[in-house]
Amino acid sequence: MRRGITATALVAALALAATACGSDDESGGSKSSGELSGTVTWWDTSTVGSEDKVFKKIAEGFEKKHPKVDVKYVNVPFGEAQNKFKNAAQAGAGAPDVIRSEVAWTPEFADLGYLAPLDGTAALKDQGDFLEQAAASTKYKDKTYAVPQVIDSMGIFYNKKIFADAGVEVPKNIADLKTVSKTIKDKTGKTGLYLRGDDAYWFLSFLYGEGGDLVDADSKTVTVDKPEGVKAFKTVKDLVDSGAAKTDATDGWENMQSSFKDGKVAMMINGPWAVADTLTGKEFADKANLGISPVPAGTAGQGAPQGGHNLAVYAGSKNLDASYAFVDYMTSVETQAQTAGELNLLPTRTSAYAKQEAADSEIVQFFKPVVETAVERPWIPETGSLFAPLVTEYTKVLTGQTTPEKAASATGDSYRKLLKGWK
Repeated sequence: MRRGITATALVAALALAATACGSDDESGGSKSSGELSGTVTWWDTSTVGSEDKVFKKIAEGFEKKHPKVDVKYVNVPFGEAQNKFKNAAQAGAGAPDVIRSEVAWTPEFADLGYLAPLDGTAALKDQGDFLEQAAASTKYKDKTYAVPQVIDSMGIFYNKKIFADAGVEVPKNIADLKTVSKTIKDKTGKTGLYLRGDDAYWFLSFLYGEGGDLVDADSKTVTVDKPEGVKAFKTVKDLVDSGAAKTDATDGWENMQSSFKDGKVAMMINGPWAVADTLTGKEFADKANLGISPVPAGTAGQGAPQGGHNLAVYAGSKNLDASYAFVDYMTSVETQAQTAGELNLLPTRTSAYAKQEAADSEIVQFFKPVVETAVERPWIPETGSLFAPLVTEYTKVLTGQTTPEKAASATGDSYRKLLKGWK
């Protein structure tokens, strides 16, 4: 799903995109001879230093299968990719042939006319093999505009040694979380939880856990400012005010990861995309020290959000045939099994879970049932835009600049301006 907004790009990434992307003439390929050729530029948004190395290596395998195709790999920081793609597509220059799209971006890009429909193309094979919830975000107005690459949700990561030193068990609900955090502080001096404060995706588990949601798309109703939303804001504020959690207003990903990897905090909420980076920390030189359990439940139950990434093809690509083939290759059973084995990322194809690499991954096996019960976001064009006003208020609540009631109300007002005609 989502990573830090502060990830860094690979060298000269965007400079390459402006001159070697699929919308430029030199990228034009041909299949007239029965052989794919030309250039396919791929914008990858995965974590630099861990995930990106694996995805780049896999992409190079496509070139071995198709020697006349040159894959231009570009790692674009996740927090910048959405707007960079929209700006390039709108300008008609600089957009990639293929983009790794966060699930919420896909309907927005499709609504803007920036994505090529994939039904009937080589990009979309064995549709029945995809997990139903993974395929849901790829559809817009009865057409398919992307292929699901990975699916994910969130859990609570914990340091087993700190837990053993404090003599505590993994918290199952918010009340447990506060009690466990206090005991950890009293016995070890460590902070219980690092709660990321600069990305509202980390708020969703608390919102869903109280029975709330951002909107109800079926009735076109804004729901974030209902009592459940207010209660969720109160919950996260109380975790910080009580000392059970520490937070931030900027650089959340880096602060959270370093604090957890260095053993300064005992817990963090994160997803399978964070495992590879987490295991590079000194606290997890012994991988067995990393524990992962479901996010503590709210009063309405456990409510981790569904996330993930799709691969989509730019409608203005000058090399559609090779782009479709590349998407098929990157979402194949074999490729998904490889990423499950090397990165602990969850496949979107049912048959990939039967592969040994996925079966041997404890992380994949843990998150699979979590994903199956995760809460879907509304797949509307505006879904990705709902986070900007929410994160403003979420951060203000955590840092004491506003009240939960005012935050919920302000977010709801912003949503009604964005979603014309909604209640």
